[in-house]
Amino acid sequence: MILLAFVLTIVIAQRLSELVLARRNYRWAMHHGGTEYGADHYWLFVVLHSLWLVCMALECLIRQPSVPTWWPIFLALIVVAQILRYWAITTLGHCWNTRIVIFDQMTRVQSGPYRYLRHPNYVAVVLEIAAIPALVGAWYTALLFSIANGILLLLIRIPAEERALKNHIARGE
Repeated sequence: MILLAFVLTIVIAQRLSELVLARRNYRWAMHHGGTEYGADHYWLFVVLHSLWLVCMALECLIRQPSVPTWWPIFLALIVVAQILRYWAITTLGHCWNTRIVIFDQMTRVQSGPYRYLRHPNYVAVVLEIAAIPALVGAWYTALLFSIANGILLLLIRIPAEERALKNHIARGE
């Protein structure tokens, strides 16, 4: 349970600090002619990420799993996800957000991790949603939320982001 409390504390602190940064970047983008896209589905990700943490805690409290013998692999995946996430955030600067916000001077970023991956931040989230619960033995949470996140990303979020960027670039903005 100590590991679970430690993991939850770190993840919650990380998510809250990212929301603060996202809010600051949102205000900056809106001040520079930003337009938000996909606001109608944003709540799905808030619910998904909140329930992910709650379900991971509940699964651990109910099942009381032991730390898996493969924990170093899961920890390595988590570290890779963090490196990738913060590389993406740093590369995007004011453009990084938890929302889809397009502003006047925006162009498609092709540096940093974006040279290799089209959506590196989403790759980081996919890794986290699977590896963090697996690290504490919450296998059901890892599986269920990996599937739910994959569906939301592939069917809703990534297409909405791609449409917003394509429309912005097509208008020559």
